[in-house]
Formats: sequence, C-alpha cells, structure tokens
Amino acid sequence: MTKTAQSFLTHLECSYCGRREDAQRLQTICPACGKVLFARYDLDAAREAVSRDALAAREASMWRYREVMPVADPRHIISLGEGMTPLLPAQRLGKELGCTQLYVKEEGLNPTGTFKARGLSAAVSRAVELGATSLAIPSAGNAGGALAAYGARAGLPTYVFMPEDAPESTKAECALYGARLYLVKGLINDAGKIVREGTARRGWFDVSTLKEPYRAEGKKTMGYELAEQLGWELPDAILYPTGGGTGIVGMWKAFDEMERLGWIGPKRPKMISVQAEGCAPIVRAFDQGERHAPAWEGAQSVAGGIRVPVAIGDYLILDAVRQSGGTALTVSDDALLGDMRVLARAEGISAAPEGAATLSGLRRLLDEGFLRKDERIVLFNTGSALKYQDLYVQRDFPVLDPNDPAVQDQIAA
Repeated sequence: MTKTAQSFLTHLECSYCGRREDAQRLQTICPACGKVLFARYDLDAAREAVSRDALAAREASMWRYREVMPVADPRHIISLGEGMTPLLPAQRLGKELGCTQLYVKEEGLNPTGTFKARGLSAAVSRAVELGATSLAIPSAGNAGGALAAYGARAGLPTYVFMPEDAPESTKAECALYGARLYLVKGLINDAGKIVREGTARRGWFDVSTLKEPYRAEGKKTMGYELAEQLGWELPDAILYPTGGGTGIVGMWKAFDEMERLGWIGPKRPKMISVQAEGCAPIVRAFDQGERHAPAWEGAQSVAGGIRVPVAIGDYLILDAVRQSGGTALTVSDDALLGDMRVLARAEGISAAPEGAATLSGLRRLLDEGFLRKDERIVLFNTGSALKYQDLYVQRDFPVLDPNDPAVQDQIAA
C-alpha cells in the first residue's frame, strides 16, 4: 500500500429514496425510508489519484483498493489479511460439464474460512474509526464467527446471536475469540429482532447484513478482484449463493464504480442468484416479477448461510439480477450436498454447502440452455467445508492394519 493512498469517501446515500446522509458518524439504515445506505466516493478524484495498473504493487488484500474503501485513517484498518482469494480454473469439472471457461472464486481461504471476513473487516474498521464501543450481530453462524475474530482484533466486546441449530464449529469459533454468544430458538430473523431491541438499551452497534453501510464495501472487493484477476474484464456469468445478498449487491456496486473509474467497460456478467428449495424468497419474487421479497415461511435447508427468510436488500438483489439479464433459481439440499463432494474430489476445493449450491445451479442452467458451455462462468464458493463437517464426515472410519494381507491387497489395488 502506498503512503499516499487515501479514501475518497464523501457521503452516504440511500439506495432507495436517494437521501444523503453524513458519513462521518455511525449510521445504520436510511432514517427516512428504512432502506439500505450506500457509501459514495469522489470517483473523479480517485481516478486521478490511482490507476488500475498501480494496484499490482500493493499488498495482496482487499485493502489494496483503499481509494474506494471507507476508512479514512489506515491506522483504523482492522485486518487479518482478507481478500485477494484465488480464482481457480476448474478444468476437470469443466471438462465433465463441457464448459471451456469455468472458474471457482475460492472465498473459503479468507480468515475465519468464509467470505464474511471481508464484510466484517470493513464494518469493524469503520465502526472503530467512528467510535463504536461494542458490536452486535445476528448470524446463521459464519458472520458471527467473523465478527468475533475482528472484534477481538479491534479490542471491542462483541455479542453474537445465532440459531441454536447453527453449526457447532461456528459456536466454538465465537467462544474461542471471546465473543458473548447467545443461541436463539428460531432463525436468523428471530436473532435479528433481539439485536434490534438490544441496540437502544445496551448501546451495541448493529452490524447486521446491509443494516449498516460498510459490510457491502468489504464484499464489493470481490468484484474488483474478479476484474483484476481476469485482466480487467468481467466474466459472462456469476453464480452466487444468496441469503442476505450482500455479495451480489456489493459486486454490482463495484462494477458501476469501476466503469466510472475507467477501469472496465459497460459489459456486465449475468448475475445469478442461487437459493435452497426450502428457503427461496428471492427466487419467488423474481418469478413473480416483484421488486420486494416477502418473508419465507418455514425456512429449511442444511445450508444455513442461505436459510435467510427475508432480506432488507431484496430490491437491490433483484435489480442486479434483472438489469444484468441474469436469473434466480433453487436447488435441493440433496443436490448441493452431492456437489460438495464433487468439488472436493474433482478439484480439491473444500466447498461449503452454500458454495456447492452454485454448481448444482450451473448444472440446471446448462441443461436448460440458459448458459452456454463456451461462456466464462464463475462459481462463488463462499466458505470452507471444514466448517460443516457434521454434514459429510463419516464417524466410523475403519482402522486398517498394514500387516493384514487383506489390507495389503486393498492398498495394492
């Protein structure tokens, strides 16, 4: 990172009603309409300050894009090395499917093992800069673990509320980092209600998905990285597992910023939202031609990260999907569990169930002809399978005696 790199953040703007808000104080949602606030930058000044070619000499983290990140003073950046994850060619899997340009963006290599590290690094950094003294979050598991880690890094107390059936690994992760963990009977939206009620009474700063302006700024760096890793071109299609949808929202914002910076042209990838059959509010709204997605009743899926019954940024997700010529579709739990194994065995990629859902979705879209096999396609694996061992680990591994002739025959075979 160069010493002269600076943030060109100017203000916050409501993504729904356009209201302008002060970026120099802690903010959550738009006070006028209750929708999502976006961070806005002086992109003309940023374009003069840095060229895309200059980025190659900077550190291999998401903070290489400092001019379009929200932290004014680099001393306030709370980082564990998040970002610049590899974009892996999936050659064996591509050959099996007939795809000539298939890639996996491997977000499981982020700190805490998921893409949530990006958003929480940005949110915690800005919260520290603006004077927050404690942080709270509702989480399906991974965001809570990431907040616990970055809160510990920042020296701030953190409060995590997650469903009682969240993965045991994420519960243990929160405890390891010293967060105060509370298990909730219900889903992530039930946990969110508790956080909302507690912020006023206890002084927590709520870092829920898209209910503060800066988690999306961390997530948008996935879009910047894709462009940089593909020689400042964008793929033809991005398949993204969608719960709260911050990744789609952030990347769509990044593409607009990069075009205005002069780093890319107007071409956009088809943005494809993948959800579970048992929890698909975005898919239902897309199919019905609606801009908002009512809460999904009785949400069920083994993929906790996409078991999100309602998303505050529903209109932003649906706008990106439609404006890009993309689509939204569901996959079954059986399919995504099977594709966890396929990604592991064909490509050596440790895919979370949410990430594997994108492969299941790709199969359908190829079969239906929505995607061509010669298109450049990127699947997002949003986390490591190591955080979901209860979904696939065989508990009774056989103990093999290498001196047993029968075992020797098995090894030789």
